[in-house]
Amino acid sequence: MKDLHTMSLAPENKVFKKGDLLVVYGEIFEKGYVNGLIEEAKKIGMTVIAGTVGRRDENQNLRVLSEEELSQKTEKTLNVAPLEAGFDLCKGDDKSPVDQLHGVKRDEWNTVKLDWDRINRSLEKGQKDFEERSLKFLNEVFENHYTEGQNVHFAHTMAGGIPRAKILMPMLNRVFKGTGKRFLSSKEFWDSEIGKLCSLSFNEVTARTFDVLINQTTKFREKSSHISYSAYGYHGCSPLLGDSYEWQSYAPYLQGWAKIELENVAKKHWDKGLKTQVFNSPEILTNSSSVFMGVEVCLYPLLRSLKHENKNKDTRIHKICADLLKNEDDLNKIDEFTQQYMNTNPDQQSMDWQNWPTHNSTEQMSKTQEASKFLIDLHKEKNNLMTFPLSEVVFKTTGKAILCEASNPKKPVWWLGHELVSKTHLAYFE
Repeated sequence: MKDLHTMSLAPENKVFKKGDLLVVYGEIFEKGYVNGLIEEAKKIGMTVIAGTVGRRDENQNLRVLSEEELSQKTEKTLNVAPLEAGFDLCKGDDKSPVDQLHGVKRDEWNTVKLDWDRINRSLEKGQKDFEERSLKFLNEVFENHYTEGQNVHFAHTMAGGIPRAKILMPMLNRVFKGTGKRFLSSKEFWDSEIGKLCSLSFNEVTARTFDVLINQTTKFREKSSHISYSAYGYHGCSPLLGDSYEWQSYAPYLQGWAKIELENVAKKHWDKGLKTQVFNSPEILTNSSSVFMGVEVCLYPLLRSLKHENKNKDTRIHKICADLLKNEDDLNKIDEFTQQYMNTNPDQQSMDWQNWPTHNSTEQMSKTQEASKFLIDLHKEKNNLMTFPLSEVVFKTTGKAILCEASNPKKPVWWLGHELVSKTHLAYFE
């Protein structure tokens, strides 16, 4: 822990004020990390502007949002150019990377040989197309929604990049959720041709887009006194084990290598004097993270941290969570169970933050699945878990921490753990 740049409490806002600008580089969806950042910006009185990643039509052509889709957005959305990144559907010539995977059977996945010359042509085309659409979006912000002298914060929200081939999701379900006969080694998958394609796609969507954003906003920096950038990383978290905060993570997290590259992008521009930062935030349960069965297990110990920082007293969140359980006394059972789980988790025996990410194992996957099922079964309803209010605590507190730190940036990479979440919640939200 001593080598991690951890934050224990959200700092004070030093710069941002009413009328300043928050630009969400991506699209806003419900119950995601960026909603906490938006909430904090609106409290200050900042103007919030977002983009859209667009949608695909029946022929897989990228389009802007329809009027109906746009009307459902609660924040100002500039529908001028879709910010979907990646190259999986780009035809460098007559075939896209997804086309190359068309018709591949499930038992052939590890013998597939891809045409990498074609893939590289698709990659180049995808990069060029994205840069053009990104520049169109940013020019719209600069020319019609920005006032010279405004302080501006750019929030990069792009992540993922799973190629949209039919064979991928069944395979990834086995990688992320499989046990017994359904277990699939993440290392074996990652070393395959398809795995290498996924790695390239993850880097494009998660990391290179941050680089593009920074490179294309020079004119903002020339006209403003304060321009800052944030991106959402993940590089493990630090829940309370016993009475001390200890780093932990889970496996497999194949996007982890792209998240490290995202950190490298921030460091590269930071070294040039720019205010570029990545915030490695704790696990929450979102539509995208739910594919990782068991990711939510490490969220339950947030209750232990909240109680610890509240002088061993329950908080309002404890009551909310207790009401969701079949037996309110099961909060103690959950604390005991998750403490034991994290202290005996096979992930923790072979992993630290410097050799992260790691691949899965049959033992670890089984224990993770069993832990997830045990905790879910304690609830009254399986679709109304205590991980939802806990996730809200995380994105509200991290949103405040990110925007306030970005007002006076001190490091290019931060770890926001349960200590930061608990202390900030108690100070500002309880």
